[in-house]
Order: sequence, then C-alpha cells, then structure tokens
Amino acid sequence: MSKVLVIGAGGVGSVAVHKMAMLPTVFTEITLASRRQFKCDAIAKDVKARTGVTIQTAEVDADDIDATAALIERVKPALVVNLALPYQDLAIMEACLKTGVHYMDTANYEPRDEAKFEYHWQWAYHERFKEAGLCALLGSGFDPGVTSVFATYLKKHHLDTIRTLDILDCNGGDHGQHFATNFNPEINIREVTADARHWEKGEWVTSPALTHKQRFDFPEVGERNMYLMYHEELESLSTHLPEIERARFWMTFGDAYLTHLEVLQNVGMTSIEPVLYEGKEIIPLQFLKAVLPEPSDLGKSTKGKTCIGDIATGLKDGAEKTFYIYNICDHEACFEEVGSQAVSYTTGVPAMIGAALMLQGVWAGKGVFNMEQFDPDPYMDMLNEHGLPWQITELDQALDF
Repeated sequence: MSKVLVIGAGGVGSVAVHKMAMLPTVFTEITLASRRQFKCDAIAKDVKARTGVTIQTAEVDADDIDATAALIERVKPALVVNLALPYQDLAIMEACLKTGVHYMDTANYEPRDEAKFEYHWQWAYHERFKEAGLCALLGSGFDPGVTSVFATYLKKHHLDTIRTLDILDCNGGDHGQHFATNFNPEINIREVTADARHWEKGEWVTSPALTHKQRFDFPEVGERNMYLMYHEELESLSTHLPEIERARFWMTFGDAYLTHLEVLQNVGMTSIEPVLYEGKEIIPLQFLKAVLPEPSDLGKSTKGKTCIGDIATGLKDGAEKTFYIYNICDHEACFEEVGSQAVSYTTGVPAMIGAALMLQGVWAGKGVFNMEQFDPDPYMDMLNEHGLPWQITELDQALDF
C-alpha cells in the first residue's frame, strides 16, 4: 500500500491530489488535510467527479507538531507531502521525524517575521533524517524543482560543465483582475519585494528589488519584461553544482501589476510588521491577502500560457555550447483537466511526480536532499507523461546582459 498524506488545500494541493488520483497504482490511498476541512472536502468532491477516486480528508493545524504527528499516526502514510505555507516546513518535518515518515515539499522554509527564504534551516535536519533512516526531498515544484532537474539533465546529457545558468519564469496569462497574484499573495508579495540576489564568481551579489529589467522573447508567449530576483534554487544549485560561475533567476511582471504593487508598498500594505488597529495587532500583508482574489479561483478566468525554463552555457567536448530547455503550459487546458490555472498546475504536477518517485523507491536516500542530487531522467520522463512536456533547443550564445 502506498498511502500519502497531503497537507495544504490551496491551488497546488488541489492539482497534486487530482493528478495523484489519476495514478491509483502508485497512490493507493490519498488523504488531504488543511486547517479548514471544508476546503479539502470541496477538492475531494471534484476529484471524485473527475476521476472516480475517493480521497480522504482531515483537519489539522500544521503549526502544531503534536496535532500533525497525531494525524500522521492515524493515517499511517508512507510519505507526507507538504503543500502548506513555507512557515510550516519545520513543524511538519518535526512531525515526520516524530512518527518515522518520509517528507517532501515544494518550497523552502521562511520565517513568519522575516522575508528571508533559505535552505540552511532545513539542511540542518540532514543528520536527524539520516539517523532515522528517512528521506526528506526539498522543493519538488517547478521553480524550485523542475528548474533544478532541467539543469542536471543538461549537465548529464548535453554539457560536461555548466558555466552560467539563467532561470526564466514567464506567466503570459491574463486573469482579468485589476490586481491578483497567481499563488499565495502573502508569499508572492514577500518574494517579489525582497532584495534581488544572484550568484557570481563564488559570492552573492545583492541589488534592490525590481531594479534589473530585461526584455526577452518567450516561445509561444512573445516579448515580455523580466526582472532579476532571488529564488531558492540558486542557493542549492550553487552548492551542489559548484562549477557554476553565475546563476540568476528572472520573472516576468506586467506594468499594471508593478504599478499596483508600488502603490501598496507606498501605503504600507505589503509590510509584515504588526500594526495596532482598534486595539488589535494585525499584519498589513495578511490583511491584503484576505481582500485579494483567491489564487485557486483564478483558473476559470485565466487565458494564455506560461513558459518556464533554463538557459545554460558550458563546455561540451571542449567547445562552448548554450541550451535552452523549457516547458509551455496553457492556462485553459489546465482548467479543463483539473480546474486550475497553469501556475498551480506547474507546481502541483511536479509535487505529484516527486511523491511518485519517492513512493516507488526510484528516488531514495537517507537524509535531506535537493532535486539536483538525484538522477534527472525518470523525473523528466514523467513530466512528458503527465502534462508538462519539455522542449530543448540550442542557442547561439549565453544571456550576456
């Protein structure tokens, strides 16, 4: 029996359990848990209607280690898939250690009181998981996740070494809203407004958020402005592929999104510092999240495509080569299949794939691991098989801007 417990009933959690239900020989029993069980029940109802598979639901406060451990003991899964908030990663890892169950997530830990997402908190768990004989797989989303697998695939099959790596994330979709985020608003805005950092010649180079802009022509999407940002896979890739001289992450944003964001910043609505309102402390960004459209509801109105991939330059047989490897995902096709927009789909499908490879023992180990530490081939095969086909092309040169 390959039981799995999925924690988190947002857009990504919904996609993941829909796709898991489509592989009943791998995921023989699925339980979806969240702080609000009614959200799990609604997803379970849709999974049943689309696939005929019944999934179990539960309520849990993932900040509560004992409560999470009690749920794990009751469900007895082989694997816990954490699709909750990044703030909850460490608590869920603790619950997995307490109950002797493997762990997987899609985003690294981030403290609630500081917009700083780094791997060192989770890497510190390596020896404890190793001693327990358990595997913890970090970051099996798209970015991080697939983007790291893309890099190791290029190194395995097309390049002897990687000198420069650029990760490009383009959402060319239009959801018809004045202002909305395509995944959790609180996490998204913290990420976008943080200082940009990239890896160059053995050190981190920091610059103010959204100050480095470039124009790029994305396949099947067209020209878009993309901005230099920090993203956690830069940390793990520069650690596990130390030959990389420069690693950067770019994301596209429309002018209207940035104008709204600037106004919200200027009036203090993106702050994570508590303010006193009518005798009660509130965090402005959390209030903003409450009034913005729910990302999981955007699928019905979103049209267009995403294009996410890597451009890597390095040596092959002594000659410098550059390859662009990417996936294109259609928002409307995702909604037709699982009731989701493409941003949730491109994270939820990789979550299912990582979980499947762990449950089948294809990816296995004792300790805490990042995506690039495993063989990329089975993951790449499953991307093609389960809705995220990739393409690869050779370019004339690296991104030199």
